[in-house]
Amino acid sequence: MQIDVGVITISDRAARGQYDDLSGPALREAARGQGWRVAAEALVADEKGEIQRAIREQISQGCHLILTTGGTGVAPRDVTPEAIREIARRELPGFGEVMRMESLKITRNAILSRNLAAVVEQSLVICLPGKPGGAVECLGFVAGAIPHCLEVLREAPTGC
Repeated sequence: MQIDVGVITISDRAARGQYDDLSGPALREAARGQGWRVAAEALVADEKGEIQRAIREQISQGCHLILTTGGTGVAPRDVTPEAIREIARRELPGFGEVMRMESLKITRNAILSRNLAAVVEQSLVICLPGKPGGAVECLGFVAGAIPHCLEVLREAPTGC
């Protein structure tokens, strides 16, 4: 099964050009390393509307897996989980649980992460940390479950 991926970096500073986006390119390479095709990429500010718009645009472009990086911490501007929950059909808590559990083996600050996964329309959206290493590591922790999840979502009748 071909997996078409969208990557969205969520960062006020990168969106303003104050520093280069390193997490998006790191996730692009990690997705390609899994044998997936990166079909769309975006860089948006930490704004719920922008995040939701980018997700919907990538879904309309045929992305069945969307990886976001950034906005999952505890800072006031970290709104990625809230933005996704507002448009999600259902949340898949196991993804966030595994990412935090495995990340705690690497850093005690992983407990602060609000990583999650949710179904938006017929696509799987996974919220990953904003640091390149953390984003790639967390994707690796859950990558094995992604193909089966997408297969089930593709088979589900629209409107479930």
